[in-house]
Amino acid sequence: MTTYAALLRGINVGGSRKLPMADLRTLLAGLGHTGVRTYLQSGQAVFTAGRGDEESLAAELTRAIEERFGFTVDVLVRDHAYLRAVAEACPFPAAELEARQLHVTYFSAPAGPERFAEIDQAAFLPEEFRLGDRALYLYAPDGLGRSKLAEALSRPRVTKGLIATTRNWNTVVKLVELTGP
Repeated sequence: MTTYAALLRGINVGGSRKLPMADLRTLLAGLGHTGVRTYLQSGQAVFTAGRGDEESLAAELTRAIEERFGFTVDVLVRDHAYLRAVAEACPFPAAELEARQLHVTYFSAPAGPERFAEIDQAAFLPEEFRLGDRALYLYAPDGLGRSKLAEALSRPRVTKGLIATTRNWNTVVKLVELTGP
Protein backbone atom coordinates (compact mmCIF):
# COMPACT_ATOMS: atom_id res chain seq x y z
CA MET A 1 0.00 0.00 0.00
CA THR A 2 1.29 3.42 -0.99
CA THR A 3 -0.01 6.81 0.08
CA TYR A 4 -0.42 9.39 -2.65
CA ALA A 5 -1.51 12.98 -3.07
CA ALA A 6 -3.78 13.86 -5.99
CA LEU A 7 -3.27 17.42 -7.20
CA LEU A 8 -6.19 18.72 -9.23
CA ARG A 9 -5.56 21.72 -11.44
CA GLY A 10 -7.92 24.68 -11.57
CA ILE A 11 -10.92 23.58 -9.54
CA ASN A 12 -12.95 25.64 -7.07
CA VAL A 13 -11.15 28.85 -8.04
CA GLY A 14 -14.07 30.48 -9.84
CA GLY A 15 -16.02 29.56 -12.92
CA SER A 16 -17.95 26.40 -13.53
CA ARG A 17 -15.44 23.78 -12.37
CA LYS A 18 -16.76 23.26 -8.86
CA LEU A 19 -15.90 20.01 -7.16
CA PRO A 20 -16.92 19.75 -3.51
CA MET A 21 -14.22 18.02 -1.46
CA ALA A 22 -16.78 15.69 0.14
CA ASP A 23 -17.70 14.49 -3.36
CA LEU A 24 -14.03 14.03 -4.25
CA ARG A 25 -13.51 11.92 -1.12
CA THR A 26 -16.54 9.79 -2.01
CA LEU A 27 -15.28 9.39 -5.58
CA LEU A 28 -11.83 8.26 -4.47
CA ALA A 29 -13.30 5.81 -1.97
CA GLY A 30 -15.55 4.48 -4.72
CA LEU A 31 -12.46 3.77 -6.82
CA GLY A 32 -11.30 1.46 -4.04
CA HIS A 33 -8.84 3.77 -2.30
CA THR A 34 -8.55 3.96 1.47
CA GLY A 35 -7.50 6.58 3.98
CA VAL A 36 -9.04 9.27 1.78
CA ARG A 37 -8.66 12.84 3.01
CA THR A 38 -8.77 16.23 1.35
CA TYR A 39 -6.84 19.37 2.13
CA LEU A 40 -8.32 22.81 1.55
CA GLN A 41 -10.89 23.42 -1.18
CA SER A 42 -8.43 23.95 -4.02
CA GLY A 43 -7.93 20.37 -5.12
CA GLN A 44 -5.69 18.25 -2.94
CA ALA A 45 -6.62 14.77 -1.87
CA VAL A 46 -4.59 12.12 -0.08
CA PHE A 47 -5.34 8.42 -0.40
CA THR A 48 -3.80 4.98 -0.10
CA ALA A 49 -3.77 2.58 -3.03
CA GLY A 50 -2.61 -1.00 -3.30
CA ARG A 51 -2.41 -1.00 -7.08
CA GLY A 52 -1.39 1.22 -9.94
CA ASP A 53 1.26 3.87 -10.39
CA GLU A 54 1.13 7.66 -10.44
CA GLU A 55 0.16 7.93 -14.09
CA SER A 56 -2.51 5.23 -14.07
CA LEU A 57 -4.02 6.54 -10.84
CA ALA A 58 -4.13 10.08 -12.27
CA ALA A 59 -5.78 8.83 -15.48
CA GLU A 60 -8.33 6.82 -13.48
CA LEU A 61 -9.24 9.83 -11.34
CA THR A 62 -9.43 12.13 -14.37
CA ARG A 63 -11.88 9.75 -16.08
CA ALA A 64 -13.97 9.33 -12.91
CA ILE A 65 -14.27 13.10 -12.42
CA GLU A 66 -15.34 13.59 -16.03
CA GLU A 67 -17.94 10.80 -15.80
CA ARG A 68 -19.31 12.00 -12.45
CA PHE A 69 -19.13 15.79 -12.83
CA GLY A 70 -19.14 16.33 -16.59
CA PHE A 71 -15.90 18.30 -16.93
CA THR A 72 -12.26 17.45 -17.41
CA VAL A 73 -9.68 18.23 -14.76
CA ASP A 74 -5.94 17.79 -15.09
CA VAL A 75 -4.74 15.55 -12.28
CA LEU A 76 -1.25 14.73 -11.05
CA VAL A 77 -0.71 11.95 -8.53
CA ARG A 78 2.52 11.88 -6.53
CA ASP A 79 3.70 9.59 -3.75
CA HIS A 80 5.17 10.59 -0.40
CA ALA A 81 8.79 9.92 -1.38
CA TYR A 82 8.55 12.27 -4.35
CA LEU A 83 6.75 14.99 -2.42
CA ARG A 84 9.31 14.80 0.38
CA ALA A 85 12.22 14.89 -2.08
CA VAL A 86 10.80 18.00 -3.77
CA ALA A 87 10.40 19.77 -0.44
CA GLU A 88 13.90 18.78 0.71
CA ALA A 89 15.47 19.92 -2.59
CA CYS A 90 14.08 23.45 -2.38
CA PRO A 91 16.85 25.79 -3.58
CA PHE A 92 15.42 28.76 -1.67
CA PRO A 93 15.62 29.32 2.11
CA ALA A 94 12.07 28.14 2.80
CA ALA A 95 12.36 28.51 6.58
CA GLU A 96 13.20 32.20 6.16
CA LEU A 97 10.38 33.04 3.74
CA GLU A 98 6.65 33.55 4.10
CA ALA A 99 4.65 30.72 2.55
CA ARG A 100 3.00 33.15 0.13
CA GLN A 101 6.45 33.95 -1.30
CA LEU A 102 7.46 30.41 -2.22
CA HIS A 103 5.64 28.09 -4.61
CA VAL A 104 6.21 24.79 -6.34
CA THR A 105 4.78 24.01 -9.75
CA TYR A 106 4.51 20.27 -10.23
CA PHE A 107 4.83 19.01 -13.81
CA SER A 108 3.55 15.81 -15.38
CA ALA A 109 6.97 15.16 -16.96
CA PRO A 110 10.51 16.48 -16.73
CA ALA A 111 10.87 20.07 -17.92
CA GLY A 112 14.41 20.90 -19.00
CA PRO A 113 16.00 24.34 -19.02
CA GLU A 114 15.53 24.68 -22.80
CA ARG A 115 11.80 25.04 -22.21
CA PHE A 116 12.45 28.21 -20.19
CA ALA A 117 15.31 29.63 -22.27
CA GLU A 118 13.23 32.52 -23.63
CA ILE A 119 12.58 33.85 -20.13
CA ASP A 120 15.08 36.53 -19.16
CA GLN A 121 15.31 35.86 -15.43
CA ALA A 122 17.21 39.09 -14.75
CA ALA A 123 14.26 41.09 -16.07
CA PHE A 124 12.04 39.70 -13.28
CA LEU A 125 14.34 40.16 -10.28
CA PRO A 126 13.88 39.93 -7.35
CA GLU A 127 11.57 37.12 -8.45
CA GLU A 128 13.41 33.92 -9.31
CA PHE A 129 12.79 30.34 -10.35
CA ARG A 130 14.77 27.12 -10.26
CA LEU A 131 14.04 23.75 -11.81
CA GLY A 132 13.81 20.50 -9.90
CA ASP A 133 12.60 16.95 -10.54
CA ARG A 134 9.37 17.45 -12.49
CA ALA A 135 9.01 20.66 -10.49
CA LEU A 136 9.70 24.36 -10.63
CA TYR A 137 10.40 26.41 -7.52
CA LEU A 138 9.24 30.02 -7.68
CA TYR A 139 10.27 32.76 -5.30
CA ALA A 140 7.79 35.64 -5.65
CA PRO A 141 8.37 38.13 -2.80
CA ASP A 142 5.09 39.97 -3.44
CA GLY A 143 3.07 36.75 -3.77
CA LEU A 144 1.87 34.72 -6.71
CA GLY A 145 -1.04 37.01 -7.58
CA ARG A 146 1.31 39.91 -8.34
CA SER A 147 4.07 37.87 -9.93
CA LYS A 148 5.01 38.79 -13.49
CA LEU A 149 7.44 35.88 -13.57
CA ALA A 150 4.66 33.42 -12.69
CA GLU A 151 2.68 34.83 -15.60
CA ALA A 152 5.62 34.31 -17.98
CA LEU A 153 6.23 30.78 -16.69
CA SER A 154 2.61 29.75 -17.25
CA ARG A 155 2.36 30.82 -20.89
CA PRO A 156 1.08 28.01 -23.11
CA ARG A 157 4.22 27.96 -25.25
CA VAL A 158 6.28 27.32 -22.11
CA THR A 159 4.05 24.64 -20.58
CA LYS A 160 2.91 23.05 -23.87
CA GLY A 161 2.45 19.30 -23.50
CA LEU A 162 2.67 19.36 -19.71
CA ILE A 163 0.17 19.30 -16.91
CA ALA A 164 1.36 21.97 -14.51
CA THR A 165 -0.20 22.84 -11.17
CA THR A 166 1.16 25.20 -8.54
CA ARG A 167 0.98 25.04 -4.75
CA ASN A 168 2.22 27.47 -2.10
CA TRP A 169 4.86 26.34 0.37
CA ASN A 170 2.36 25.66 3.19
CA THR A 171 0.56 23.21 0.93
CA VAL A 172 3.83 21.63 -0.24
CA VAL A 173 4.81 20.95 3.38
CA LYS A 174 1.32 19.80 4.40
CA LEU A 175 1.15 17.26 1.56
CA VAL A 176 4.46 15.77 2.70
CA GLU A 177 3.00 15.49 6.20
CA LEU A 178 -0.34 14.03 5.07
CA THR A 179 1.23 11.39 2.83
CA GLY A 180 3.90 10.41 5.34
CA PRO A 181 4.08 7.34 7.51
